[in-house]
Amino acid sequence: MKRLEKKFESLMYATRWLLAPIYLGLSLALLMLLIKFFQEIIHVFPIIFEKPEKDLVLLILSLVDMALVGGLIVMVMFSGYENFVSQLDIDDNMEKLSWLGKLDSGSLKQKVAASIVAISSIHLLQKFMNLEGTSSDELMWYVIIHLTFVLSSLGMAWVDKFNHKSHQ
Repeated sequence: MKRLEKKFESLMYATRWLLAPIYLGLSLALLMLLIKFFQEIIHVFPIIFEKPEKDLVLLILSLVDMALVGGLIVMVMFSGYENFVSQLDIDDNMEKLSWLGKLDSGSLKQKVAASIVAISSIHLLQKFMNLEGTSSDELMWYVIIHLTFVLSSLGMAWVDKFNHKSHQ
């Protein structure tokens, strides 16, 4: 019976590798984001002098938004892989991200929440800068959703701080 339990536990532990293709898929999502980023730049470049300042600012906010999403993808990809699949073996002579190997699942959760709040802030700012065609009800829902992200993020940070204190 003990051998069966050991085999079952080994098999269960090995299933963590099922996550590896998901993290690889995130790198494809990053590639798609890169293509979309440069598509936006290439699209606007020939008409840059005809674009009103407000439209240019909205485009730049969209590019910043994509950069934040890209950073979020990288963070989830590497930290998730390291936390749930296997440690990354990076040669000492290669450049290493300073946070790599230091983000546990709680820290990752906080950083993801902070990134979502930042992305939501950019979307809300875009809505405020481009009010035509946006009803007050629609705007109210954007604010409510944003505040929900903010409160959720603060709540998670408070719970993590509380858990950290109780483990000391």
